[in-house]
Amino acid sequence: MLEELKKRVYEANMLLPKYKMVTFTWGNVSEIDREAGIFAIKPSGVDYDILKPEDMVLVDLEGNVVEGEYNPSSDTPTHLELYKAFPKIGGVVHTHSPWATSWAQAGRGIPCYGTTHADYMYGEIPCARCLTKEEIDAGYEKNTGLLIAEEFKNRDYEAVPCVLCKNHGPFTWGKDGHEAVHNAVVLEEVAKMAARCEMINPQVQPAPQEIQDKHYYRKHGANAYYGQGKK
Repeated sequence: MLEELKKRVYEANMLLPKYKMVTFTWGNVSEIDREAGIFAIKPSGVDYDILKPEDMVLVDLEGNVVEGEYNPSSDTPTHLELYKAFPKIGGVVHTHSPWATSWAQAGRGIPCYGTTHADYMYGEIPCARCLTKEEIDAGYEKNTGLLIAEEFKNRDYEAVPCVLCKNHGPFTWGKDGHEAVHNAVVLEEVAKMAARCEMINPQVQPAPQEIQDKHYYRKHGANAYYGQGKK
């Protein structure tokens, strides 16, 4: 079972360069087996060109490496805190994709300007605050995860499956690693469109709430009708 988990995580990681979401090794994907209490994650700093399924590192929910030749991603403590805080997710992605990271570096959330955004994320994509010096010194990656969890105390992490960390970059999540990658790609496209939208019209306002509701709920929730699921 865990060999299959490593294979899925390897495949999800390889989607990042396919969709131009990473430069060099600037990204990682993990996926958790909730029953086993173990997640698989990309090893730290290993180039995608030489990555293999067996290189994926298995980590338990105490942060201990239980299997793997390499060190796990340096972002492993962030992934761990997200799995603890968001019990319904099964995969996490972190990238430095340029458009989403540009919004993060600017310290701005991404408003919902149109239906592409509304199809996947309900409302503004938040930008979490900076970590304090004390938080950075005490455990940078762990506290990044705790900060994201704090940001979502009053938000629906399933309706908005992503966040920007100020001066850092985006994290996304989903039911598994592949869905988390899908959300990362959507986030990058939404970030690009929003930035261009503001360039074209600096006075632009968010899309009307009724448009946001229509597009989000036709894909999500009990009355969703997009796709072939109820044919």
